[in-house]
Amino acid sequence: MKKSDVDKIINWIKNYVNDAKANGVVVGISGGKDSLIVAKLCVEAVGAKNVYGVILPNGNMNDLEDAIKICKILDIQHTTINIKPLYDSILHNIQPFIKEKKQEISSNTKINIAPRLRMTFLYAFAGELNCLVANTSNLSETMVGYSTKWGDNVGDFSPLANYTKSEVCEIGMLLDLPKYLIYKTPNDGLSGVSDEEKLGFTYEQLDNYIRYGKTNKNINLIMKNHNLALHKIHGVVKYENNLRNYFYGER
Repeated sequence: MKKSDVDKIINWIKNYVNDAKANGVVVGISGGKDSLIVAKLCVEAVGAKNVYGVILPNGNMNDLEDAIKICKILDIQHTTINIKPLYDSILHNIQPFIKEKKQEISSNTKINIAPRLRMTFLYAFAGELNCLVANTSNLSETMVGYSTKWGDNVGDFSPLANYTKSEVCEIGMLLDLPKYLIYKTPNDGLSGVSDEEKLGFTYEQLDNYIRYGKTNKNINLIMKNHNLALHKIHGVVKYENNLRNYFYGER
């Protein structure tokens, strides 16, 4: 990774925001390296006064202090909204239906509600401010589906989409960001464990496979996760023949 590569990302963001005639960018700040680095790239592209950080804890947030610190380091406007009341309301309202089916609400359902709520807030802010929402996902997470569909895996543009977790750290260092924030243990802030503990393999193993095809003892698990994640990677599946006929008048 070279400084010129980082400059290309910054110029791409600048051009994308300008072409969209947007006033700036809204970034969900989690306290982790991805949101830190995306926010910094946006600051370099459009200026700190045009980047807005939104911190959205669901009750207690272990990384809240770091999230606030990130906004102060980057000198961006920010706000904090606790989504717990809305989160609890959703669980409360779906509970009767789930119980009717004699089921308990699964941990995955509980985990995925929060990112989707957060994205709703980000787009509400973006709509009012005439801004774009920056996606903070990276290639490593996308490869194995470590994201919530229609939650943290969406946005208007994705600066880190083509970079592995290791490369994201390199970008952070080239941007002169605090090393302790760049290399802090990644966690989703939802499951209570680190990313690598939840995944069952390390980002180093994953990144070496993505970039160099290096296999490891966990390669079967990596590929299993990848195959299960294809619906997230591909997005909405369309009935293409019908759609093509509709647009081209071959009805």
